[in-house]
Order: sequence, then C-alpha cells, then structure tokens
Amino acid sequence: MSTSGNPLPILVIEDEPSVMAYICTALTRMGYNVACAASGGKALEMLNGGGFFGVISDMRMPGDIDGADIYDWLFEHDPKLASRLFFITGDTMNPDTAAALERTGVPYIEKPFRVEPLIELVKKVIGVPG
Repeated sequence: MSTSGNPLPILVIEDEPSVMAYICTALTRMGYNVACAASGGKALEMLNGGGFFGVISDMRMPGDIDGADIYDWLFEHDPKLASRLFFITGDTMNPDTAAALERTGVPYIEKPFRVEPLIELVKKVIGVPG
C-alpha cells in the first residue's frame, strides 16, 4: 500500500464503483497512494486504524454513515486529518447535504467533475505526494 516518498495513502470513500475507479486512477497517476472504502462503515473501520495522508469522501452513501458523519468522527478523533478532508457530491441541492456542507465548512467538488479540478483540490486541501 505504500511506495517511497509518500507512505501514507489517501482514503477515498465512494459507493459508486465507476466514480471510485475514476478517482483512484487519477490519484495513482499523480503519484498518490490510495486506499478505498465503498461505505461509510468500512471507512470508519479503516480510519480507526489510523495512518492516512488525507480523505476524500462522498457526501451521501447507502447505510447509516454519510460524509458528514465521517467529518464528525475525524473532527473528534483526528482533527489534523479532518483538515485534510474534502467531499465529493452530486447532491448540493438536497437541503440535508447543503446544511452539512455549511455546518462543516469542508471544501467539496460537485459530480460530475474532471480530473484537473479534482487534482487541484487534492493538492490544495491534502497536499502533494512525496
């Protein structure tokens, strides 16, 4: 899971396989290590083990744990990592999503998105590999 230069992966939390593959491929090509979680529950298990460089989380996912819950957990357990989190969402018009984005103040990118804006946000919020 690690290579020289940047041993810690970015955790990508996304329930849509095609979006997950798109993000992970883009990040890997830019030199980032990537770990994947297809649900909020799996992501919390992984985060509890520690060792991540940053987090990219979908806002709305099936199950009981959404992106705002991920942020709340990080804010309580790893505030430094919470500052290296951003959301991806295709649902900014949903009142719950809009309220969570406003409450957390976490940066986000709207689906569908292109690789360039994604990578720029990764560099700005999470940092550069190596």
